[in-house]
Amino acid sequence: MHKVVLDSTVLVSAFLAKTGVSAELLYKAKGGGFDMCLAEEILEEVQRALLQYQKIRKRYHYTDQAVIQFVQNLRIVAHLITGLPSIEVVNSDPNDNMVVACALKAGANYIVTRDNDLLSLKNYEDIKIVTPENFIGILRGSKHQP
Repeated sequence: MHKVVLDSTVLVSAFLAKTGVSAELLYKAKGGGFDMCLAEEILEEVQRALLQYQKIRKRYHYTDQAVIQFVQNLRIVAHLITGLPSIEVVNSDPNDNMVVACALKAGANYIVTRDNDLLSLKNYEDIKIVTPENFIGILRGSKHQP
């Protein structure tokens, strides 16, 4: 079974668009389609984005409680990875290093993201870095793996 780190861009999208590809990935993770690995640092970033980014709050209407419940549910469903190694892989956005560190520590096969800084890496060690659309294709047995 694939071990996968979904980054905050995917998780925020899953929260905001209940019928999108990111939401479908979350649904598949909850159903045991793959092992979702997350770190507390990623969950904190999701919560911060949904609660504090005004451009999101102005466009979407949801309660603070809905965000807190969403993050709590992620903690229940995901394998929480702790003690992330300190690495410097993404120089353009040091915040992204925690995503790669989480994947390394988890022994993940994939990082799924919409973050261009991460996507530009394509691979890190044995970890493939793909978009949600690419990963859903991989889960469906598609041959257009990156």
